[in-house]
Amino acid sequence: MGTLAVKTLDSAEERAHYFQRLLSDIAALEAMLEEGLFERNDVHIGAEQEFCLVDGNWEPSSKAPDILKELKDAHFTPELTRYNLEANLDPRRFEGNCLSEMHFQLRSLLDQANEVAARHGNRIILTGILPTIRTKHLGEAYMTPLDRYRILNDSIKKVRNSDLEMHIQGVDEINLRHDSIMYEGCCTSFQAHLQIDPEDFANTYNWAQAMAGPILSVCTNSPMLMGRELWEETRIALFTQSVDTRQSSFHLNEREPRVSFGSAWETGSATEFFKRSIARFRSLVSTNFEGADSLDQLNSGIIPRLTALNLYNGTVYPWNRLCYGSIGDKPHLRIENRYLPSGPTAADEIANLAFWAGVMSGRPTAFDNIHEKMDFRDAKRNFFMAARYGMAAQFRWEGQIVSARELLLDFFLPIAYRGLSRMNVSGEDAEKYLKIIENRIQTHTGSEWSVRTYRELRRELRQPDALRVLTASLYNRSHKGYPVASWKKYTCNEVFSGRRASRVCDLMSTRIITAQEDDSAALVVHLMKWNGFHHMPILDDRNELIGLLSWKDVAELADKPELYQIRISDLMKKELITTSPESSVASARELMASYRINSLPVVSGRTLVGLLTNRDFDTPD
Repeated sequence: MGTLAVKTLDSAEERAHYFQRLLSDIAALEAMLEEGLFERNDVHIGAEQEFCLVDGNWEPSSKAPDILKELKDAHFTPELTRYNLEANLDPRRFEGNCLSEMHFQLRSLLDQANEVAARHGNRIILTGILPTIRTKHLGEAYMTPLDRYRILNDSIKKVRNSDLEMHIQGVDEINLRHDSIMYEGCCTSFQAHLQIDPEDFANTYNWAQAMAGPILSVCTNSPMLMGRELWEETRIALFTQSVDTRQSSFHLNEREPRVSFGSAWETGSATEFFKRSIARFRSLVSTNFEGADSLDQLNSGIIPRLTALNLYNGTVYPWNRLCYGSIGDKPHLRIENRYLPSGPTAADEIANLAFWAGVMSGRPTAFDNIHEKMDFRDAKRNFFMAARYGMAAQFRWEGQIVSARELLLDFFLPIAYRGLSRMNVSGEDAEKYLKIIENRIQTHTGSEWSVRTYRELRRELRQPDALRVLTASLYNRSHKGYPVASWKKYTCNEVFSGRRASRVCDLMSTRIITAQEDDSAALVVHLMKWNGFHHMPILDDRNELIGLLSWKDVAELADKPELYQIRISDLMKKELITTSPESSVASARELMASYRINSLPVVSGRTLVGLLTNRDFDTPD
């Protein structure tokens, strides 16, 4: 959505004006393509760096608007949440030392942001999903206070007409329900841009799709969400569901999510690509348009900005997004790669860019008209296999099943070298950054390092502390600048030593067994007996907490036949003493002591999120 001031599409007059502009943009684009006005030879590359801000406790900050204000640099822009910002690199000609120059600028921008963030007690983390994000950080209180985010959020909620339900299954499983698009704010990426030849649009875009799975497999860096091991690149599943408007798909003819890989190979021109997109996905927002429409500008010799089309395009999120822009008086088309994650280091990100852009530019002629040789469903399968399994993925390529390691080393790396050479990128740059990719193929990705480190941390630490140490480890290693392939084991004392948990959420148990109010009382009591449970939370049919069974209150009934005639509601405590996950441990301990209770349900509203018992205080932090 860029920096546009947006507004809703509520009135008939507003919709008419917006669609007049959008259709004029499409007509102008078609005319510019027919007249050959687009830049074809002077190829540029660029990138957008999204990053996270954490506070002194290594958790999401809320200081992004303050830090952005103090930065006073047009390279930096806001993001959806108060704990994310974006730095935009200057586009460069794809030649010479462009990669090392981009690396230098990226480090300079990150150093600048780090310096300002430090004055606010914050640090910058480069990662696809921040490990310490919790449900608390998905509330609208953490949304950046700009109208465009509020309006987009309201528009998507209006189209869905229901809460968003999140379900991702990997090694672990996560099920969440939410009423906003704030899940999107969990995802941070390094978005790479490459200018393309409009005359070869279909071939180029289809090649970008075909190679996406293998490229992603060695770039994964987001294996967890809220302490759950999910996909090697969990961002793919999370972002797909974060702005899904398909609740109303029967009426809108939306057969796929707004974040998608696509459903078929592309044919025809770039204009037809945009037309198909507009037909599939409803426009969500508008803006205050200035000056003549695009066709009038073009007829006057002015290259139009295609404001309405770019605004629309900013609310649709294919993993390979076609974008329109202009440099000087020359319009261009580019592909924006949206599937590369942020981090874990600037060097790794530039290496990812070099690998992707090299393979894009080195496309063998045998892969022209790939739609005639490869089933699109194989390309899509490869992409999601990479997202789920990373370097453990097996790909369908040229009629065979090939491992990620074999395909990358034997096929794609040589193509990347040829592609960078074809674009006259310096041999020193090509060797430096593609060697980072090769080392990563031979050792471990960011996802593999994170999972291994987290599992080791959990042997010594509670989950909240383990996630904080993991986040701090990401920061410390990224700050040193060495690519992830060289990262070794963590050390616990690099963050804190002997730290005591300060909040209830640091101590509470979240994997708890509950019963429903209409369950058999006899069965529930026996479950408590068999498992040694001292307390059993009771939920109603809306899964809200309504009672608590205590073993000392039911022990005498455990083996008596009359238990089968008793209802749970007759046994449970209904007047509950509860606490919140953000309450201090000291206050929870005092509460339990004053009421002489051994168990304290932890709730958010009336939803049970954890259970705190006396034994939790005795467990070492």
